[in-house]
Amino acid sequence: MKILVVEDEKDLREVIRDFLEQEQFIVATADDYVSGLAKIVSYNYDCVLLDIMLPGGDGLNLLRELKALGKADSVIIVSAKDAVEDKVAGLELGADDYLAKPFHLAELFARIKTVIRRNNQHGEQSICYKNVCLFPEDRRLAIRGLDVQLNRKEYDLLYYFLIRPEKLIPKTTLAEAVWGDHADQSDSLDFIYSQIKNLRKKLKDNQADVDFQAVYGVGYKLI
Repeated sequence: MKILVVEDEKDLREVIRDFLEQEQFIVATADDYVSGLAKIVSYNYDCVLLDIMLPGGDGLNLLRELKALGKADSVIIVSAKDAVEDKVAGLELGADDYLAKPFHLAELFARIKTVIRRNNQHGEQSICYKNVCLFPEDRRLAIRGLDVQLNRKEYDLLYYFLIRPEKLIPKTTLAEAVWGDHADQSDSLDFIYSQIKNLRKKLKDNQADVDFQAVYGVGYKLI
């Protein structure tokens, strides 16, 4: 899962980034309004951590821009401004949550998991399609009720497809979502084929009722 941290305070931004990377998230960062807007316009995220007071602009305006683009990224406002009117303004603009500074990283992590579970998993603890189930809390895959081992990228790929079953996903979208910003600009996307190939074998070996269908020159869909 992919997180964008829009925060101008360098030390806090780096602490959040390092912590979330340890928790297996892909993390992108922006340190002002302009760079935050460029990220939001160019890429999609499972969750955006958004400071209100940013150099060059207001974080709430970034939230307005995100919603105007019709994007479904979850948003948690993280701000030193703890006035009720700021919370109400953020939530009314479409933020999923509001966390006042200072905060504990454990609380931030819990809130991120909550909004992602609500938006990506419809509030469920697991994501199931046919006889395949993922359990994001402990990054576990079960097929026919039996655990199957996946490496990190295999898990991330399968998660991305399971919340979008039957939907064709372009290879460039997969590269950006699973490997991070700018991965879609790589000269070759063969690394996606390699991971899909390994994942298909594990699904087949464990008698999964799902498979990947390749659409030549475009991408893949889970069927």
